[in-house]
Amino acid sequence: MKNRERFIVVSVFVVLVFAWLGFLLHVSPRFAGSGLGAVFGISGAVLMFIPLVYVFVKRIPFLKERITRYVSLQTWLSIHIYTGIVGALLALVHTGHKYTSPLGVALTTAMLLVVVSGIVLRYLTPFVNLDMKDKLLLLQTARGDLDYAWGVFEKSASDSKEPPKEPSLSAGVAALGPAPAPESSARRVTLIAEGVADLEYSIRTHELLKRWFAGALTVHIVVSVVFYALLAAHVASGIYFGLRWLP
Repeated sequence: MKNRERFIVVSVFVVLVFAWLGFLLHVSPRFAGSGLGAVFGISGAVLMFIPLVYVFVKRIPFLKERITRYVSLQTWLSIHIYTGIVGALLALVHTGHKYTSPLGVALTTAMLLVVVSGIVLRYLTPFVNLDMKDKLLLLQTARGDLDYAWGVFEKSASDSKEPPKEPSLSAGVAALGPAPAPESSARRVTLIAEGVADLEYSIRTHELLKRWFAGALTVHIVVSVVFYALLAAHVASGIYFGLRWLP
């Protein structure tokens, strides 16, 4: 189910990201103010206000305690994503690819930034966190292997410096199996050390990504506040300039 949800959301997201470029091929100056354009605009605005429910439920303990008894927070997150991305797509249709109003351009830009940052946080952050856990486990195992290989190397190096053993003792040791040569032990230590270094570098890169995603969350919240302020101004202007012509 998660794979299906991811496929649907990413598909709509790709359409949304490229849909705003439609102004290169098509512009409909009157569509936004037409009846059908108004339906798309109102529907998109309503859908984009629904994601606020998830924000309130998640951050207000009073609401979270009562509402999550019936609908889980994970379900609200899915609603948050679906309504936000579909609402943004309807809003782009509403524009008719006419980007001449400063308010409309700013609103469309903020809307796309909110959607892009939200999708990145939803689907890339868990992947990075899971990959980080796997690499930390691998690093712990690799360091243990490195300690063991280093111990074998030190032992083989010290054995090579000892005086020759008696023939009978040498025969008994040979019966137990060949002792590792210092050169092969050193090579094994080198290979494992290189693997440990690669894992440590990869983990530092993931930590950098985690800090970047933390910054992306801040950007998502700030841009969302700006977006809803612009959306409220757009709705208010639409009501004002629309109702003033009514008898």
